[in-house]
Amino acid sequence: MKKILFSMLIMSAIALQSQTKLYVHPDAETYVAGTKTIAILPLDTSVKLRPKELKDFTPAQIREIENEEALNIQKAMYSWFLTREKRGELLVGVQNPTITNSLLKDAGIEPLKAFEQVSAKICEILGVDVVVTGKYSTNKPMSDAAALGMAAFGFVGATQNATVNMDFIHMDNEVVVNYFKNVKGGLGSSADDLINVLMRKVSRRIPYTK
Repeated sequence: MKKILFSMLIMSAIALQSQTKLYVHPDAETYVAGTKTIAILPLDTSVKLRPKELKDFTPAQIREIENEEALNIQKAMYSWFLTREKRGELLVGVQNPTITNSLLKDAGIEPLKAFEQVSAKICEILGVDVVVTGKYSTNKPMSDAAALGMAAFGFVGATQNATVNMDFIHMDNEVVVNYFKNVKGGLGSSADDLINVLMRKVSRRIPYTK
């Protein structure tokens, strides 16, 4: 009986540490079959520091940290997809973020604000079939500016907590995939580590990979 109770406690703890929700459109296979290229936008990123940490940063510095975090995650997501492509596990092409951000700027859209735009419009500007967009929040950013600042003030002991709510939106504005994940602890020390943790166990369930 004690062993059963102990196992239940362990399972509950794991569930609390990592929460995952995945929605896949009923016609996802049809959408994927007609998709040649996807583009990854910088996510709407928010950094939620504790009050003691927050007082040592100006609003402008927080915004800079959030922007750097968003761009780093965009690059890390691209690397994640490229890894699947090299393994023969990716069914579509992925646009280089440098091209994505350049095309957005040419169209008068700030890449870090692209998530505010209608996805169909962004797809047309970028010449892609699908955009990956959404929200990301963390209490312990991994950007260089944040790491240096928090270390300087001695704020290095907080448990990492990250939440991503990501949409794969087709050029017809239909959400083909929605992926939500919250993780506490064990997120590594870089954006690449973070994305690998956030995308773990779900990669084969996303219809754009196999």
